[in-house]
Amino acid sequence: MPQRRMNPDRSPAPAGGPDPNHASQEPASQGTGSRGPVDISLVVPVFDEEENLPKLHAEIVEHVGSMGRTWEVLYVDDRSRDRSFEVLKALQAEDPHVRVVRFRRNFGQTPAMSAGFEHSKGHVVVTLDADLQNDPADIPALVAELESGFDIVVGWRKNRQDGLMLRKVPSRIANRMIAKITGSPVHDTGCTLKVFRRELVENLPIYAEQHRFLPVLSLASGARISELVVNHRPRIHGVSKYGIGRAVRVALDLLTMKMLSSFARSPLPYFALLGVPFLLLPAMYLAGALLLPGSVSFGTTWGQAVILNLGVTSMAGVYFVLLGLLAELVVKLSRRSDRPMASRPAVRAWRSNHPSGAAEAGA
Repeated sequence: MPQRRMNPDRSPAPAGGPDPNHASQEPASQGTGSRGPVDISLVVPVFDEEENLPKLHAEIVEHVGSMGRTWEVLYVDDRSRDRSFEVLKALQAEDPHVRVVRFRRNFGQTPAMSAGFEHSKGHVVVTLDADLQNDPADIPALVAELESGFDIVVGWRKNRQDGLMLRKVPSRIANRMIAKITGSPVHDTGCTLKVFRRELVENLPIYAEQHRFLPVLSLASGARISELVVNHRPRIHGVSKYGIGRAVRVALDLLTMKMLSSFARSPLPYFALLGVPFLLLPAMYLAGALLLPGSVSFGTTWGQAVILNLGVTSMAGVYFVLLGLLAELVVKLSRRSDRPMASRPAVRAWRSNHPSGAAEAGA
């Protein structure tokens, strides 16, 4: 297949690309390792990490390349301001396992992951950060745990190497809130180092800042979740892209997750609950009119106004109930991301169909 060089600022985006919109992405020329399905895909969002990328890729080659599986690494450049894209193109020229997708402007980590999921070809998908704080040496153990019968394996940064007040404390509070509200058993939802079955990531449309809620979304689909303690290293080069200001966005996304995990499953009870006060008031007035016939008078302006208001509130109550029924119909007919996962050992099946000796470069 001939390679096509594309202008970084004027080239069309790949057809069928993921959100935020198709015009936001542009692939660098893809290496020969991207032509067919592989066993393992690594998705690495990149933003201003030029000093970390060569060492990160060397570690990936060392630890993933020694697993005896076909693999690829998909770097998603979130429109870095430094020389990260040039470094990625150099890595791609040297290693056929490397593929690069570049956004036309900065969108954030969640869209970068979504683009990586869309363009990846692996039966197992691994996500990790490009800042060298996630250790690629943990990937074989995470993949082995996945193959033991799970759909997603989440890394747990038990000994986190970050600042106490700006990173550790807010993270612990957020994780406890997420566990309390969503019922997720995961200790560290914000850890980027995760391993997914292919079938799972295809059913996880994510947006906003929801990459940290992937275990919650997976749990809603009935996925089998496991968690392993992973090595977390201090940042050596570059600066963190996250601060205390993201707490508001996390809280809003947590509210969204709660709606997705409960309200979106069966919206009728919630709409009915909203309609109860509007229906209860006219019912009480009607009961009073039946028990005390003289208390209702249509001859005064006040009485007519009360009757009119009660009629409007009754219509509002009926409206909420009908809206709930309509929402139920939409939920049942739509293709939801929380549909149940198939209970079959799909992770083991692909190993026999895709032997480790298959050479991807010649596919």
